[in-house]
Amino acid sequence: MKIRIWGCRGSLTTAGREIVRYGGYTTCVEVRLEDGTLVIIDSGSGIHKLGNILLKEPSIKEIFLLLTHSHWDHLTGFPFFKPAYLDRYLIRVRGGPDAKTSLHKYLAHQMDPPYFPVEFKLLRAGFDFDTEDGGGISVGKLRVTPIPLSHPNGGYGYSFTEGGRKFVFLTDNELGFPHPGGLRDEDYLESARGADLLFHDAQYSDEEYETRTRGWGHSSYTAAAELAIKAGVPRFGTFHHDPDHSDAEIDSSIRHCRSIARKHGSRTVCFAVGEGMELTV
Repeated sequence: MKIRIWGCRGSLTTAGREIVRYGGYTTCVEVRLEDGTLVIIDSGSGIHKLGNILLKEPSIKEIFLLLTHSHWDHLTGFPFFKPAYLDRYLIRVRGGPDAKTSLHKYLAHQMDPPYFPVEFKLLRAGFDFDTEDGGGISVGKLRVTPIPLSHPNGGYGYSFTEGGRKFVFLTDNELGFPHPGGLRDEDYLESARGADLLFHDAQYSDEEYETRTRGWGHSSYTAAAELAIKAGVPRFGTFHHDPDHSDAEIDSSIRHCRSIARKHGSRTVCFAVGEGMELTV
């Protein structure tokens, strides 16, 4: 799998000289499978730039769009995703179990008057909102496993396995705080175990988390790093960066995560996910 980051900022698209290296677009991750199948995780503001690039790839006609949940920062870029306006594309939208009706509602509602000038029904791409049984999602020849998130209003992360390699994506997941529908920390540990690459929500510092953001649906750097280290993940990327955190603050958070790894004698490599980053799993 080849993974490219188009957006990794949490909660709100942001800009400024102090956030150049990690970027300000909200969640959008491209996953290319070995056979060329295109999977997009979430339609945050980063999907706008991805859509422009896809127009230059005439071989791409089918797109799998996996949605984690319906909060605006994970949907806001969809009305600006140009392939949705062209009839040469088929967009297969997927999510957690029994999400067929809700997925359509999530995308269409933000385009209802008076929120947006173009209604969803005017889009020319083909859309498939089918859902499947059995606890998995078929993406080409690949089965993707949804992982319930501990987050207000619920949601799903995803585990991808292809060719014996595993990528786990757990944004908007609050470790140590049981939101309805979420799992126990032990379950997230088991989901991450065996992963070659883990992206996990790490929005807050310990101080922010303990003094004002506990229960908001996001993890601290420490909690996310400790999960990755306990799971024995070789590569761990912090994700869903706070809109108020500068590049320098994110750098500091990674030094903190690496110090935790050293303390535990772990070989886990900690890094901050950034816009434009490309990784191979």
